Amino acid sequence: MKVEKLVEIIGSDFYTGVPDSQLKALCDYLMKKYGIDPRHHIIAANEGSCTAIAAGYHLATGNIPVVYMQNSGEGNMINPAASLLNHKVYAIPVVFIIGWRGEPGLYDEPQHIYQGEVTLKLLEDMGIESFVIGKETADEEVAAKMAEFKDILASGKDTAFVIRRGALTDAPKVEYRNDNHMMREEIIRHIVKASGEDPIVSTTGKASRELFETRTANGQSHKYDFLTVGSMGHSSSIALGVAVNKPQQRIWCIDGDGAVLMHMGAMAVVGANKPDNLIHIVINNGAHETVGGMPTVAGEIDLVAIAKACGYPHAVWVDNLDDLDKELEAAKNRNELSLIEVKCSIGAREDLGRPTTTALENKQNFMRYLITLTNKNETGA
Repeated sequence: MKVEKLVEIIGSDFYTGVPDSQLKALCDYLMKKYGIDPRHHIIAANEGSCTAIAAGYHLATGNIPVVYMQNSGEGNMINPAASLLNHKVYAIPVVFIIGWRGEPGLYDEPQHIYQGEVTLKLLEDMGIESFVIGKETADEEVAAKMAEFKDILASGKDTAFVIRRGALTDAPKVEYRNDNHMMREEIIRHIVKASGEDPIVSTTGKASRELFETRTANGQSHKYDFLTVGSMGHSSSIALGVAVNKPQQRIWCIDGDGAVLMHMGAMAVVGANKPDNLIHIVINNGAHETVGGMPTVAGEIDLVAIAKACGYPHAVWVDNLDDLDKELEAAKNRNELSLIEVKCSIGAREDLGRPTTTALENKQNFMRYLITLTNKNETGA
């Protein structure tokens, strides 16, 4: 169905959420219609936060908000949905729009498979009545279901439209860009060169895909890298868990701005523990590029100041390759927790591939490599 028709049927003038490729038509429509306007449209750091923002909107206006997300975000929204929105607590009505990645019977990436299997069941367990919209769903069916939803919402309960692949059409054309010059894949090539044979933990999305292809182009093994294909926002915590348990080995974390924002508390924990063998690199293009390019707020905040406030002894930002190389070498040689924020442009190769190894193979190869490094450090070989 046309995205404008879905918005018309729902009838809300306030949307908040986290962008999703399955909902790109909706995201582009909202950006074209509202941009980022706190009265009508807010892109949140994570799905729990946008659920809470929606609750605040309802408290202030009495109107019904819409929260959009990928189904992987259900985990983040469960707590506020259960303990804030629920009709047994504050009875705050919300319409959720959820992109259904990993739908059973359709091919998808490994991180979406299980989430896709439990998407509808989680909503059912939460007492959130849902309706699935596919390519063949008629406008009249959606309108009839929304009429039913209005009675449910009036009782203080929540509802959800679950969107199948390709179900929303006629998105307006929206161009996402910034004024930075370095391409992310080029940045990753420089990080790979600087890191040598050190282990790298990389974040979700195109960064991990580009890291995989950089290794392939270099003729290198993929054993050096743990590719965090799911669990957005947790790469720095994974890297912390590795670093504190391998104190003789330098560990690198390639992070993204959207991921950092999603679970920013992780930086406080990293800074408090101060592992002197961890180098945390945040590639910041101010966008949720992997799912379409919609903006994050990272272009408007000072990540270096935040890192320092969280206890990172060293934090800098760079916007060119010469300074990047200089700061990578400085971080390698100082043996103290460091953060490098790298200002990055929006965009990637059209033919960018995906990892050809399974997630399980990636884990096993990475763990075997960590054991090899431990043995080398212990023997001094």
